[in-house]
Amino acid sequence: MTDEEATGGRHAALASDARRQVLELLMDSGAPLDAAAVAAQVGLHITTVRFHLEQLEGAGLIRRAVERAGARGRPRILFTAGPASREDEAKHDLSRALAGALAEDADGGRARAIRAGEHWAASFAGELWGSAGEGVAPLVRILDRLGFDPELEVPIGEVPGAAGPVEAVPALDGTDAPAPDVSAPPVVNLLACPFRADARQAPDVICSVHLGLIRGIAESLGHDPEGTELRPFVGPELCQVRLRGSWVAADAEVATEAVAKAD
Repeated sequence: MTDEEATGGRHAALASDARRQVLELLMDSGAPLDAAAVAAQVGLHITTVRFHLEQLEGAGLIRRAVERAGARGRPRILFTAGPASREDEAKHDLSRALAGALAEDADGGRARAIRAGEHWAASFAGELWGSAGEGVAPLVRILDRLGFDPELEVPIGEVPGAAGPVEAVPALDGTDAPAPDVSAPPVVNLLACPFRADARQAPDVICSVHLGLIRGIAESLGHDPEGTELRPFVGPELCQVRLRGSWVAADAEVATEAVAKAD
């Protein structure tokens, strides 16, 4: 596993508020804890806690050990925070410190934060090379790997990959349902954020970094970066990316041209 993949895995694991709560408990605990003790202190069902512990362990953020005290029966499985969790906590401390410094700018740090995000996007240039014909897929892949849990929304009027205009279909009440329209720009819902706690404290800076990242990726894919919009916290745990222009994959466009010629 590369360092980038490991970091992405940790970000994905920490995109859950519950998992961050479990990790923070283990980091603050002076002794290893088992799943029952964690469940009692965070107020979650033990089965749910075991799932979160497995996810955190898989991301390398915690470690498990078997308690062998000589007692009969199944040995207790104890968990402690691993070195990677301390590393991530230090990164979040640095993130908050930088956000605080940028927030002193006249614009609240937005301009410099966007530029920082664009520099971040440049690190994906090699991966994005030659991907312009894949539509929104490369952007979604990167956001997923970074832990944003992206979900491509299908606005009324759009069917991703459709080979041409889609006509209205009868609804159950006999009326015509709204027809998907391939001209509608895509919307990407971000169901998680590995920097959510930081973003709540300094949204102008943290969310602007993410906007710069998305704009930089859009530009690498041949789109107008200025048309890209990030709407933070449209719901308690939801942010939205609204893109502009046509993001239809090349194969769908070829199919559309083929249908037009056949007609």
